[in-house]
Amino acid sequence: MSTAVPPAGAHLRLRGRVVGDGGPVVMAVVNRTPDSFYAAARHDDASADAAVDRAVEEGADLVDLGGVRAGRGPRVDVAEEIARVVPLVARVRARHPELLVSIDTWRAEVARAAAAEGVDLVNDTWAGHDPRLVEVAAEHGLGVVCSHTGGARPRTDPLRVEYPRSGPLEDPDDGLDGVLDDVVATVTAGAARAVALGVDPGSVLVDPTHDFGKNTWHSLHLVRRTAALVALGHPVLMALSRKDFVGESLDLPVDERLEGTLAATSVAAWLGARVFRVHDVAATRRTLDMVAVVRGDRPPARAVRGLA
Repeated sequence: MSTAVPPAGAHLRLRGRVVGDGGPVVMAVVNRTPDSFYAAARHDDASADAAVDRAVEEGADLVDLGGVRAGRGPRVDVAEEIARVVPLVARVRARHPELLVSIDTWRAEVARAAAAEGVDLVNDTWAGHDPRLVEVAAEHGLGVVCSHTGGARPRTDPLRVEYPRSGPLEDPDDGLDGVLDDVVATVTAGAARAVALGVDPGSVLVDPTHDFGKNTWHSLHLVRRTAALVALGHPVLMALSRKDFVGESLDLPVDERLEGTLAATSVAAWLGARVFRVHDVAATRRTLDMVAVVRGDRPPARAVRGLA
């Protein structure tokens, strides 16, 4: 049995700056929405500002600002999405000039408006549904997230999705590698297009996008196979926080999924994932720092036991 530590993933660079001193990166979720699946993440203007301040205090390297719930709900048009998130981008940039800011949108118009206010990263959680989105990122020197939804359209839920295996199984008992094949093919193509348009390869994140276009078995398998995504050579983003695959694994409601989230986070971090999109910044920061120490990527903050 091998005891080797898995290879570290690629560093994240945004605007030429290595994020998080090359260690694990915490991306804090701040949703300017009234209907996010996790009630604690629902913010109006005033509470969104406070949530960003708190995330910075708790150790976030990056904040991800969203204006539309990912799942089904009332329609939010482009104008409303811009009204919700672009003024927030401007306020965050003014209040925290050094903080890196991401915009969670699948719409090029929203990304362009946010770019004008100084956003650093476009988090496209719907896998290039709007092909102009990556063009906006390239035009403005932004990073971009290349995600996977199995072809699902924005704000739809999966139903009986299947991913046939395209090649021989590494393990004959493992029938889930079809989803890994599809994820790898999708994010590889998306990353290649972004780089061809001029986005820095270190600013192109790949995200297997757990729960989107997937059942719980698929999402669990993608945590297990994190190393295959790390091997693609781009920073790997994991958006695991309080998701349904965690809840179904433990039969817990969204408010009780922190420990399950941190367990999955630890596995993915050990296997080399670099960026973690989270609701619980302080707990995730400590978890990732501990994994980094165990991996040997950073020293303990303090080590005096047995030495004095």
